[in-house]
Order: sequence, then C-alpha cells, then structure tokens
Amino acid sequence: MDYASFLRTFVTTVIYTLFGVIVFGIAFLAIVKIAPFSIRKEIEADQNVALAILIGAVILGLSIIIAAVLHG
Repeated sequence: MDYASFLRTFVTTVIYTLFGVIVFGIAFLAIVKIAPFSIRKEIEADQNVALAILIGAVILGLSIIIAAVLHG
C-alpha cells in the first residue's frame, strides 16, 4: 500500500468521523431540547435510573443508525 492511498483513506475516515459526531451531537441536543424537564437534573440529582437507561438506549440507537448510513 502506498503512502498516497493511506493518506486518502485516513483523511476520508477523519471526515466521516467528524460528520458522524456532528450529526450525533445535533440529534442529542434535539432530544434534550424536546424533553419537558432537565435531563441532567433528573439523572444526576434525582438519580433517575430509568431515564439514564432510556437516554443510553437512544445514544446506542443513534450511533448504530449513523454508523450504518456512513458505512453505506
């Protein structure tokens, strides 16, 4: 494998990674804005485990969808 091919693959990977992180961040901020309560307060102060599990599931779901879209 030559250096130019490696560099092109590396740059493409970095671009897709940044795009995925940006899309994930926008989607997560949308979820936080839509919620009628403070997600941070509910999880940290009130120790709401059910909400933490739900947000974790949303994060995993978004990550799987973004990875599938970027993979092709």
